Amino acid sequence: MIGAHTLNFDRSDPCGLVVRVSVDLSVGIGPIKLFRYKHRATETWKNGQVVSVVSDTDDNGKHVWVRALRDSAGLVVEASETARYVAPDDALPATHWNRKMLDGPLINTQTGQLMRPHVTHEGEDRIPTAEGREIEADHFAMNGDASLDTWYDTASIWAGIMFKAGDGSQVRYERV
Repeated sequence: MIGAHTLNFDRSDPCGLVVRVSVDLSVGIGPIKLFRYKHRATETWKNGQVVSVVSDTDDNGKHVWVRALRDSAGLVVEASETARYVAPDDALPATHWNRKMLDGPLINTQTGQLMRPHVTHEGEDRIPTAEGREIEADHFAMNGDASLDTWYDTASIWAGIMFKAGDGSQVRYERV
């Protein structure tokens, strides 16, 4: 295991939802760290619509951020590496927990880039969990702006993801 991806759902507002995403990855040999990744994102939803996204990322020493806020023009996205734009009405943050993200354009929460990957349903799989069990899950492949495989269980809850890291190594998230 090289790290953890944690989701925290706060439903204390009856009309809203706050989702906090924490990703911490570290690869090393003994005490020597070769790679570190830290990502924090907070999504705020009201009445089923995303109203803000705030994220900060440290990708092995490179710091980037994204800020998106809904106003009268729509969801306005600003980022350290992307020009300001108004996202399409059906755009969702690419934070994976929400299966609906497969249906429309995505906002990359690390770069702010608007992505329109091609998504195909690859069928049902039995996939491993971090606890050594297997679960049934629908497999989806994304290609284009984003290239990865993702799985959602029979209740449409995110169950896992697999992608190639920048160095070509394969990364697989397994649900606890």
